[in-house]
Amino acid sequence: MNIATEPGYRLEGTMLEICSCAVSCPCFIGEDPDGNECFGVIAFNLEHGEARGVDVSGLTLVNVAHIPGNALAGEWRSVLLIDSEASDAQYEALLDAFGGKLGGPLADLASLVGELVAVERVPIVHEAQQAEGRLQAQGMLEAEFAPIQSSPDGTTATLHDSAFTTVKGAPAYLGKSRRYRVDLPQYDMSWSFNGRNAIQTAWKMEHQP
Repeated sequence: MNIATEPGYRLEGTMLEICSCAVSCPCFIGEDPDGNECFGVIAFNLEHGEARGVDVSGLTLVNVAHIPGNALAGEWRSVLLIDSEASDAQYEALLDAFGGKLGGPLADLASLVGELVAVERVPIVHEAQQAEGRLQAQGMLEAEFAPIQSSPDGTTATLHDSAFTTVKGAPAYLGKSRRYRVDLPQYDMSWSFNGRNAIQTAWKMEHQP
């Protein structure tokens, strides 16, 4: 058995945020959420990358979060959903990276979580491009969403260089949920919203200590 010795990570893909805020989500630009709290999911679809020397390409990780104020102020109450396609080594590498143990920008992101309630391994379907498609975690999460077309030629509305941008100049595509439901009653996290925010952008983080 080979034991990975690389301490850092190189990850890239897309970040998809679906939440209870109206379109477009004020959290994404660093403002307070609608109603002063946000019920959201943030899905990281890892097209390419490795963590701790373990290849994690093709996997998806979802942070289901209740955010009780400004997103950048922290105190998120979160459940992490990790793709059941992940091997034990991939699962541990992803948990170390997104849990902040490997340092760097993912540690900054993890620091926003005040309470990590649970980590679940679950089949995840991520079929999303430019804020159009669906996200499902079997028995726990269902979402369908469509882009907001802001011009006569059907171009999707975008934001650039927002608070959560990780790829300089990459557009964040604005969409709206047709259906969005979280069902985690065992963790007191169940909600349903339609016609609310969905936003997707290119995502990249790297840290090699």
